Amino acid sequence: MNAIEVHNLRHQYNRRTIYEDLNFSIPEGTICGLLGKNGQGKTTLVNILMGFLKPTSGKCLVLGEDSHDLPPATRNRIGLLHEGHLAYEFMNIAQTEKFYRGCYPNWEAEIFYDLVEKMGLPHDHKVANMSCGQRSQVVLGVIMAQNPDLLILDDYSMGLDAGYRRLFLDVLHDFAALGGKTIFVTSHIIQDLEQLVDTMIFIDQGEIMQTGLDDFMNSFHKYVFHNGGELDLSTDDVVKGFEQRGELVSLYSFADEEKVKQHLTTLGIHAKELQKVEMTLEDGFIGLMGKY
Repeated sequence: MNAIEVHNLRHQYNRRTIYEDLNFSIPEGTICGLLGKNGQGKTTLVNILMGFLKPTSGKCLVLGEDSHDLPPATRNRIGLLHEGHLAYEFMNIAQTEKFYRGCYPNWEAEIFYDLVEKMGLPHDHKVANMSCGQRSQVVLGVIMAQNPDLLILDDYSMGLDAGYRRLFLDVLHDFAALGGKTIFVTSHIIQDLEQLVDTMIFIDQGEIMQTGLDDFMNSFHKYVFHNGGELDLSTDDVVKGFEQRGELVSLYSFADEEKVKQHLTTLGIHAKELQKVEMTLEDGFIGLMGKY
């Protein structure tokens, strides 16, 4: 069964088309990352999936229900972190737990306190007096204590240092290990997603490419070579992206090394010492989507 299904989704802001005939599905138990540059509609998609925004046309199903008419029982199965780490500043830790406890039938207080007590703060410590990372830990505790079946995280890494980002990853790995849990996540910290997701959706100008992490990392390649001049390469069937720093050129392609060599020769480009090198997911994102 699919946790999320998007069928023929179309959406516009004024005259700008964000999506046109968008289709994809996310099976239950999947950790899926949504990747795209700023302005490609990642948060808009989250808003549509949660029923906060009605699309121009098309249909989205979340846990089998129409996203624009989610019943309370289904909403209780969804944990949402929406653009940042918002918490009620006038409450302290204990008051936060007590407030949310009454909202969720599957609330597990021990999960909440297990996470927030890692900060070493008393339960009467106010949220207003916390750092961004500490607030994120309170919010993470609130989300995980709900024991959701579907976790939607929209840019969870906003404002977090490396330590708190690593904590998020540890908690999400433990959550996924429970089995049957689905995570749908966006983040601008691509290297974090590489440690978390098993499938990805790249979105660019309303077009998507859905792929497994391993499939993408094994089929998309980074090549480097030296060239003395300023290259003016265009993307085509072979060249999907490139970067140049001085004489060093990085080229990204789904093609093998021999085909890349032949293609560059056809273009009249001398690729000195061309070789395939190890590629990170962030490299692959830039190579496929571009810098700007």
